[in-house]
Amino acid sequence: MAKSFGGKFSPSGQRGPTNELREAVIDQRKIDAAGRKAYLLFVPGVLLAFLCLNEGAIALAIGLLGAAILTLAAWLTRDGLRATAEFDARKVARRPALPRKIIGSVLTGIGVALAASINDGSIVAAVLYGLIAAGLHTTAFGLDPLRDKRMEGIDTFQQDRVARVVDEAEAHLASMKDHIADIGDRHLDNRVEQFQAMARKMIRTVEDDPRDLTGARKFLGVYLMGARDAAVKFADLYKRQRNEEARKDFEDLLVDLEQNFAARTEKMLLDDRSDMDIEIKVLRDRLQREGL
Repeated sequence: MAKSFGGKFSPSGQRGPTNELREAVIDQRKIDAAGRKAYLLFVPGVLLAFLCLNEGAIALAIGLLGAAILTLAAWLTRDGLRATAEFDARKVARRPALPRKIIGSVLTGIGVALAASINDGSIVAAVLYGLIAAGLHTTAFGLDPLRDKRMEGIDTFQQDRVARVVDEAEAHLASMKDHIADIGDRHLDNRVEQFQAMARKMIRTVEDDPRDLTGARKFLGVYLMGARDAAVKFADLYKRQRNEEARKDFEDLLVDLEQNFAARTEKMLLDDRSDMDIEIKVLRDRLQREGL
């Protein structure tokens, strides 16, 4: 779908992206780029499906099964690379529930073994080909994160709470972005990304200090869920009829949410600075009393 042009020099006269938006776009591009590394893995499955079309019935069935397994392996590997990139970008994160890259390696080995068995009747040779392929896949793409990422000095329960809230918030933001992207309007895409950048600034603040979770939980849960629901309803309406009043209401909602998120994040940062100043003052007083 064609997208309308937007930006500083567009007829709508919108300003260019803010620093927060640039940072959010860069982070998203890093995650997307990680997934693109696996795109070539879709090629062997397609080639195998075509090459076995002129073979006998048994070879055709084996070839198509191998092609399906290789395609599934490529899909899992791509998502696994993205999940790993998101894991690396966060300071507090739970390991992926499904080890996609590991499963992708196993499936790649099975798919290659089935493909090899078509032209080589030796089961031993097919198994060896499969093991080599699985090993090369693991070497090229690595393993999934197998442990949760935690911060020192913060108890496990608190970090688990932060990880759950952050996962839920990221899911709301991703759903919101997907529904607005279906409209095909670049300006709306940029506005949603700018709001996402502000929401993620709050997320990073909470990850830096999980004690901020109590004040941010309503924003990262209730408010983001409401923003997602509003985006879903607006996208459905705007795709049916280009209602400019609904568009203005949605953009006004994004502005209000962005301002509230910014104010709350700034307050959390100021509170953190106040706590640090108090700790420094207490430490200095103690050192003076001890004559140091």
